[in-house]
Amino acid sequence: MEPTFTIPHPSLSRNLQSSAVSPSLVHSLHETRSSVLSLAANEDYIFSGSQNRHISVWDKNTFQLKTILRGHTGSVLGLEYAPKEKWLFSSSGDSTVRVWSTDTLQLLYVIHPYMGEGAGDLFSITWSSELQTIFIGCQNTSLQWFSFKDPILKTSLSASSLDLSASGSCTPNARKAHKFFDSYPQYERKAADIYANNGVGRIRGRTSPESDFSDASNAEYLDIPATNVLDSAHYGYIYCMTILPEREGMIQLATGSGDETVKLWNCSAKVPTLIHEFECNHGAILALVAQGDTIYAGCQDGYVRVFDLETKTLVRTLIVQEGVDIIAMSLLKSDLYVCSADGSIKRHSASFDCTASWSGHQGIALSSIVTKRSVMDDSGYWLVTGGNDEKIKVWDITTPKQGVRPSDDEDGQHPQKSCIGSGTYPDTMRFALSKFISIPSISADISHKEDCRQGAIWLKKCLGQLGAHTALLANGEHSESNHVVLATFKGYSGDKPKPRILFYGHYDVIPAPMGATDGWESDPFSLTGRNGYLYGRGVTDNKGPIIASACAAADLLSRRALGVDLVFLIEGEEECGSKGFKEIVQKHKDTIGPIDAILVSNSTWIANDRPCITYGLRGVVHCGININNAGPDVHSGIEGGAVIEPMMDMVRLLATLVDNNRVIQIPHFYDKVRPQTEDEKKLYKLLSEITKKPASLLSSRWREPSLTVHNVQISGPKNSTVIPGKVEAQISLRIVPDQDLDTIVQSLRDHLQKSFDDLHSPNTLQISVNHTADWWLGDLDDYWFKALESAVQEEWGVEPLRIREGGSIPSVPYLEKEFGCHALQLPMGQSSDQAHLPNEQISIVNLQKGKAVIERFLLKVANKDSPET
Repeated sequence: MEPTFTIPHPSLSRNLQSSAVSPSLVHSLHETRSSVLSLAANEDYIFSGSQNRHISVWDKNTFQLKTILRGHTGSVLGLEYAPKEKWLFSSSGDSTVRVWSTDTLQLLYVIHPYMGEGAGDLFSITWSSELQTIFIGCQNTSLQWFSFKDPILKTSLSASSLDLSASGSCTPNARKAHKFFDSYPQYERKAADIYANNGVGRIRGRTSPESDFSDASNAEYLDIPATNVLDSAHYGYIYCMTILPEREGMIQLATGSGDETVKLWNCSAKVPTLIHEFECNHGAILALVAQGDTIYAGCQDGYVRVFDLETKTLVRTLIVQEGVDIIAMSLLKSDLYVCSADGSIKRHSASFDCTASWSGHQGIALSSIVTKRSVMDDSGYWLVTGGNDEKIKVWDITTPKQGVRPSDDEDGQHPQKSCIGSGTYPDTMRFALSKFISIPSISADISHKEDCRQGAIWLKKCLGQLGAHTALLANGEHSESNHVVLATFKGYSGDKPKPRILFYGHYDVIPAPMGATDGWESDPFSLTGRNGYLYGRGVTDNKGPIIASACAAADLLSRRALGVDLVFLIEGEEECGSKGFKEIVQKHKDTIGPIDAILVSNSTWIANDRPCITYGLRGVVHCGININNAGPDVHSGIEGGAVIEPMMDMVRLLATLVDNNRVIQIPHFYDKVRPQTEDEKKLYKLLSEITKKPASLLSSRWREPSLTVHNVQISGPKNSTVIPGKVEAQISLRIVPDQDLDTIVQSLRDHLQKSFDDLHSPNTLQISVNHTADWWLGDLDDYWFKALESAVQEEWGVEPLRIREGGSIPSVPYLEKEFGCHALQLPMGQSSDQAHLPNEQISIVNLQKGKAVIERFLLKVANKDSPET
C-alpha cells in the first residue's frame, strides 16, 4: 500500500546552505589515468596517493607538479604527515609502509608488516609523535605498529639483500608467494607466485629498479615483529584510524572497521589495550575524524555517528545521504566536511545543520584533508579532495565564526552542564516536529496503515539522530498491529547503577477532516505558527511532547549531563485502543530492559496559565449491546402491535442502568469507590477558585464513576414507518479507585442479562465488551513524583497544581504492573489546546518549558542514590 502523503526526508539537519556560502574552487589538479585514494599536506606541498602506485607532490604556491615519489608496487591507500619529524608515511596494497623525507623527498624507510604480504592491503595508518610510533590497519584484520623509539626493531637490510629476479621486480629476498594475495585468477590455472596480478596491489612484467624504487639503496628496511601485532583486532578490515587527543596522560587510538564498530585503544603501554567499543550498526566504518572529546564515524550507508569520548556515549547521528557511502571526512574546528560515494561534499555546522552542499567530483569522492593555505597566503584554509575522476580539487574554506561543538570544551570543563533549556538544538525541536506532523498516522483508518508504518520508521530515524539506540518492535511477521518504536538514550556510566526511566507516548493521531465546515484554519498536517502557538493534528496529542522530551535527552547528552537511561516506548495505536501493545511489550520485555519509573506526557493543564501534574486517570469499560428479533425490518402500520420491538426492549434495558438521580444501578457498583479525603477536599476547593468551576463538578469528572450511552443504531432504512429488527447500543463505564476492573465487567454483564431476562422478551440479547482500561492513581509522596513536581516549580516559578483526568490511557496502569514501578504524568499543553478537535494547538512557550522540565527532572533523578520502585 502506497503512503497517501509525501514522506518527509528523515534528516534533522536543517538545510541552511546558499550559493553564497558554498566553498569556491581554487584549483584543480589532474592525476593522470588514476583515482586519488589518499591525501596529505605540509606547509609547502600537497601529496596525493594514487591507484597507479605513485605519490604526486604538488607545490602549494604554484600548483605545479614538483616530483613523483615512486617505489610502491600497489595502490597508495594511506598517507600521513608527521610535522615534527617532517616525514611522510605511505601505506599500500603492496603490503608495505614507506617513510619519506618531506625536505629531501627521498625514501628513508620501508616497513614490512608481520607476515609480510599475508597482512594484505594496508588500508590505514596514523602517526603518534609522542610515541614515535606508526600504527597500521591491515586487511587481515590485524592491528600492527612500529616504534622508532625501539632500536631493537631497526634491523637494516643492505642494498645487496635486494634480489632482482628474472622479471626485473625488486623485492627483499625473504619475500615468499602468498596463496591468496599472490594468486592468479582461477581461469589461468597457475600456481601462486610473487608476480601474480591479484587486484590493484600487484604488478606483472619487467619494471626497472630506478622507476619503482627511488633511491631504494639508501633506505632502511624494517620488519614489524610478532610482538607488535594484535591479531583479529576487529572482525573486519580496518579501514580507518586516528590518534586521539591525550587524556590524563593516556594516548588513545581509534580504529574503524568493516565490522561496523569503532574501537578505542590505550596505546600508552607497549601493547595497545582495548578501552571501549562503539557499535555503529550502519555498515562499515570508512572514515574517522576526532576533535576534543568527540569522534565522528562515517558509515557505509550514509550515516555519521557522533560519540563523546569522555562519557562513552552516542550523542548524535547525522543522515548525510541514506544508502550512499561516506568515504572521507575532514574537520575545520566545528565544521565537518563529508565526502560521499556520489561525489558530493557536504558541510555540517556545530549545530549539525547542513550549511553547504555541492558536487565535488564526477564520480566517487575518495579522500579529503584540511590544510592551511600556502606560505604566500597563510590567511585561511583549503579543503583538498580527491576522486576517481582523476581530479584533485582545492576548495577555499573559512573558519566557522561560532565556537566548538557542545562537547569540545578546550579547558576540559563541561560546557553548559547546568544551563537548563539553553538548548544546543534551538531550532531542531520545531524542525523535527514539522516533519512529524506532516505524517497522517491515523490509526483508526485502514487507508492510513502505510502512513502509520512510515510514521514509525521516521520517528525511529529521528530519535536515532538525536542520540538514541533505536529499533522497531512488532508482534511478528504477520501481525496487524502497528510498530512500536523503541529508542534508548544511554546516559554516561558512573560509579553507581543508572536509573532507567521509560517515556511512553504514541505517534498515531485521530482523523482531521479538512472541509469547508470542518473548522480547520490551516492544513492539519502542515505545522503552522500563529500568535505564539503551533497548529496541526497531533501537535499536543502526542507528537509535540514526544519531540520535546527527545530533544531534552539530546541536549543532556551533548552536555555530558545525561545520568540516566531514558527509554522511549512509542506505540502507534493508542487512539484506537492500543490493540497489540501489551503483546508487543511482553514479547520484547527483555530488549526493553528493567525500568525504575514511567514518564507520560499525554494530557493538558486544567487551565491556561498554571502548570499542572496529573496524578490520576479514570478507567473505562466500553460495551456493545445488541438486541435482535431474528426477523426482517417491518412496516409499523402493518405489524405495529403484533411484534415485540427490539427498540422497546433496548429503551427499557438502558433505563435499568441509572435511576432518576443518575445513580448507576448495577448491584454493588459503588462498594469499592475510595472515599474523598480531607486533603482532596482542600485541593478541589483550591482548583475551584482557580478554574471558577464548582468543586463538585471537578470531583464528578475526575474521581467519581460514570455511565454514558454513546449511541443507538438500528437496521433498516431509518425512517419513521419502519420497525427495526436489530438495535445496537454503545455504552461505557468510567471507573475509579478502588473498583476492580474484572469485577465491574462481570457485574455489568450480569446486570444487563438479568434485566433483559426480566422483560420476558422473545428477542435475543448479545453483550460484547470491546475495550477496557484500568484506573490509575499516582503516589503523591513518591520520590519520583516529588522530583517532577520540583522540576516544574523551578522552571515555571510557581508550584504546579495537582490534577486528575476523567479520561483513560490504557497503557499507563498496564506498564506500571508490567514493570513493577510508578508512573508519572506531565501535561505540557493548556486546556485550550483543542486535542482531538479542529485547530489543535500547543503554545511554543509550553513546548520549550516542557522540554526544560524534562531536563531538570532527569538531572534530579540521576543524582538519586538508589531508585525506589
